[in-house]
Amino acid sequence: MFQVLLLENNENQDVSIQEAEQIDFSQVKEHLQNGGSVFITSTEAQKVNRHNTKAQVNYMRARRNVGFIFRQHLRS
Repeated sequence: MFQVLLLENNENQDVSIQEAEQIDFSQVKEHLQNGGSVFITSTEAQKVNRHNTKAQVNYMRARRNVGFIFRQHLRS
């Protein structure tokens, strides 16, 4: 399922929300040509998990910030 939000560029900034299994791109194109904005998202079940390559994982590990705080209590 997809959610298509059609945002109007008018005084009220109206929003139309549609849920559908397929996106009507002719409607999206027409809305954009009329000066509106479009936001398209999928439901959680259809979101794609991004898999990192080994090189990306190694790069992220190398760029990780690690900090330590050592406090030493001195006794007189």
